[in-house]
Amino acid sequence: MASRRKEQPTLEGRLIETDVLVVGGGPAAGWAALSAAEAGARVVLADKGYHGTSGATAPSNTGTWCVPPGEGRAASVEQRFKRTVGLADRRWMLRAADQAYENLQKLVEWGYPFPSEEDGSLYIANLRGPDYMRFLRQRVQKAGVTILDHHPVLELLGDDNHVAGAAGLARRTGASFQVRAGAVVLATGGCAFFERILGGTGLTGDGYLFAAEAGASLSGMEFTGKYTLAPHGTSLNKGLPFRWATFYGADGQVLRDARGEPVTNGIGGGERLVAEALLFGPVYARLDLAEPAMQDWLRRGQPNCFQPYERMGVNPFEDLFRVDLKYEGTVRGTGGIRIVSSDCGTGISGLYAAGDAASRENVTGGISGGGAINASWAIASGWWAGHGAARHARRWQGRDGNRLRPLGRTGLRGPAGEAIDLAAAARTVHDEIAPLDKSYWRTAATLEASGRTLEDLWSRLNGASPAAGLDRLQTREVAAVTASARWTVAAAALRTESRGVHRRRDFPGESEAQASRIIVSGLDRVTAVRETLSLETAQEG
Repeated sequence: MASRRKEQPTLEGRLIETDVLVVGGGPAAGWAALSAAEAGARVVLADKGYHGTSGATAPSNTGTWCVPPGEGRAASVEQRFKRTVGLADRRWMLRAADQAYENLQKLVEWGYPFPSEEDGSLYIANLRGPDYMRFLRQRVQKAGVTILDHHPVLELLGDDNHVAGAAGLARRTGASFQVRAGAVVLATGGCAFFERILGGTGLTGDGYLFAAEAGASLSGMEFTGKYTLAPHGTSLNKGLPFRWATFYGADGQVLRDARGEPVTNGIGGGERLVAEALLFGPVYARLDLAEPAMQDWLRRGQPNCFQPYERMGVNPFEDLFRVDLKYEGTVRGTGGIRIVSSDCGTGISGLYAAGDAASRENVTGGISGGGAINASWAIASGWWAGHGAARHARRWQGRDGNRLRPLGRTGLRGPAGEAIDLAAAARTVHDEIAPLDKSYWRTAATLEASGRTLEDLWSRLNGASPAAGLDRLQTREVAAVTASARWTVAAAALRTESRGVHRRRDFPGESEAQASRIIVSGLDRVTAVRETLSLETAQEG
């Protein structure tokens, strides 16, 4: 770990000591907490929101990558591996499918209310977000985990060689708190880059910033060009119904492809054509390819998808309605903290990552893992990280914690500079990373221009007066999103090809020579390098 401030910080507010601290509140955080508790550790879970309702899973109806043991599992992995553009790892995919299935069986044993098939068997491949997260919270409480709701972490605590806790604030009062722990699991979710999507308000890449400040690297940050269709002006990034859509221009005429065929299926081949059309004006849709039975299935299976239409007085199966493509960053993209060990270690002693906070390249490669794959990855990686953290905490017992210091910088410490308009800063980041002509398609020119803007913003954030009280949370969120955008731009600039959800107009083809991962790191000076040794090879060596 890189050396930071040498002075001993003044302890403020509440001090808690535990074995494992889990930072976050989604499914990966819940599974990490359960895993660490099962391994005999004392566990604290600190959530920015209310554990069970915060994050992208809680408002969703999510499938899982549910593959029973047997020959079919290897076949499923091989089939999916072919779509991962050469950057996934079959062994990680197999073990993720195995662990996720095992933990879904735990949900059955614990009494989670899975729906039944016609033959009476349980259908365990689908999880209704609100029910799932409420149930998971109950299990976490039953396991004896201390839950700190509405206690956002602002920074990690550590010394020159180890991460051993975190500090944050209580949202109700603004008072500071610290948790000293033998190990920390970052399960803070992905980064939505201030885009308005379901469950995305608090997804600001906090864990990425914390990890980087401790000396960790990130991977896959160029694979953030993931967008999902939504009714215009809403946060409803639920793309499934658009499989049965036909798309229309502002004149009411059907959009057509190069062969003259109607543009359909907005979650498949039609997406790029819709994106192209949106560059020149409004696009409209109608779910006119859904037969009555399918309409009924969609309404029952995706009820929250139809609430915006009801509020607008629109029947989406009969009426035209305007659509947007919502940017989803690393929530349904791929990038995150680089994983370097089978228990989701980050390469920094005492620090682990899980769920969307971690890079999912091992199981998704350079494509989106949104939905089933990400859901199963959250289950599996949370379980592995929790056990890894518990094992590490046992080795940490008895060590002196008095040398710990705060590792956070931007927004928390620095010169008494000028105040910065955080709302304007947030708009600046969003405007450089979310537009279709900057992240759906990229060029050297747009990346270079965005890089200059983001570097200037980062410099101004570092030069601003440190925040105090509740203002610290927004300041750190803006810092985290800005840092995440800088890492994204750096990785995207280095990958001079189109691969997966990374699309370069100036390099439209896929280059076999670039079938390797890109590692980014650094705060004031960002570096991006190609990984020369695959994780699979490194583990064999």
